Amino acid sequence: MRKREELVVGLDLGTTKICAVVGEVTPEGIDIVGVGTYPSIGLRGGVVVNIDQTVHSIRKAVEEAELMAGCEISSVFAGVAGTHVQSLNSHGVIAVKSREVTQADIDRVLDAAKTIALPFERQILHVLPQQYIVDDQEGIQNPVGMAGVRLEAKVHIITGVISAVQNIIRCCERAGLQVQDVVLESLASSESVLDADEKHLGVALVDLGGGTSDVAIFLDHAIRHSCVVGLGGNHITSDISVGLRTSMDEAEKIKKKYGCALVEWVNQNDVIEVGSVGGQKPRQLAQSILTQIIEARVEEIIKIIEWELVRSGYAESLHAGVVLTGGVSLLPGIRELAERVLDLPVRVGAPYSFGGLGDVVKNPIYATAAGLLMYGRKHVNRGPLEEPSLFRKVLASMKRWFKEFW
Repeated sequence: MRKREELVVGLDLGTTKICAVVGEVTPEGIDIVGVGTYPSIGLRGGVVVNIDQTVHSIRKAVEEAELMAGCEISSVFAGVAGTHVQSLNSHGVIAVKSREVTQADIDRVLDAAKTIALPFERQILHVLPQQYIVDDQEGIQNPVGMAGVRLEAKVHIITGVISAVQNIIRCCERAGLQVQDVVLESLASSESVLDADEKHLGVALVDLGGGTSDVAIFLDHAIRHSCVVGLGGNHITSDISVGLRTSMDEAEKIKKKYGCALVEWVNQNDVIEVGSVGGQKPRQLAQSILTQIIEARVEEIIKIIEWELVRSGYAESLHAGVVLTGGVSLLPGIRELAERVLDLPVRVGAPYSFGGLGDVVKNPIYATAAGLLMYGRKHVNRGPLEEPSLFRKVLASMKRWFKEFW
């Protein structure tokens, strides 16, 4: 049995599936040693709606991963998504004490940058440096050791609703797992599917999941904008279910077997068999009808993503184009439709830089879970995640409020 400290575990809590991936850290990188997936029942749009069902799904996925890896999983890096996630850019300035920038100065300037007014129900998930400025010299990635008297940091801050994040942590804890950190899913996916050149030139990562589509924009090796769009593969399935008058389960099967995002790719004479509800006999329908339904919804999702790219202000800086990942990116024709709508080069990204059972996760559906391993490798020394101090402050202020008025 492997030593526990050699292993990193990524847990992707998606709307359609829970995925656990176990990686063994080696001098060359990460070897995949175990993968487990199980249908997700207790989540909707990336948010827990039923704790018991979510805990059951987590346990099943982790048990499968443990069986394959031959180890016991006790801690994980968990992915977080949902429309409650928001982001903003911030700026911090400090005076350098010893006229030479140290790591302590970097920690102080990052603390200054994250001192922002937040609604009481939100917490900071990530503070991601974009660049440092030493005495008006911009574009510095690592200022340690540089001479100067003034240090500035431009950062990207990602926040989430405390209750939504805590529900994810509680589900993991009830499944017998410690959460070492919660990570924005698009940030995790970017670790596994983007290369350094793309992040330098300017690229938009679009993680098309079941309940949400996560967008992250990178330029000059730093994240510049991130957002979560509340549309995903389940909305396509729902449209098929309504349009073809069939159950959601049958619609999902039809989407996977016959689905296509471009009508011109489908032979107008091809027919598919659609199961009816209420015990009625299956019906024959033209496949082009199905494709029209899918194309309309996918085009809508991509146009909303295009609007987000324009809103970010970086639409003209995406010289490396757009990278699609997540389960919906496997839909035939979606890359070509995205290129047509966005007028940018588009590719489908899958995790590629893993050893061991790396071929098992070389699929867009594992982008987040595999990316959590790479994130975890960088932050593996962090202890279990505790309830945020902000949450305790809110509870204390509420207690004081009740004492005053009651």
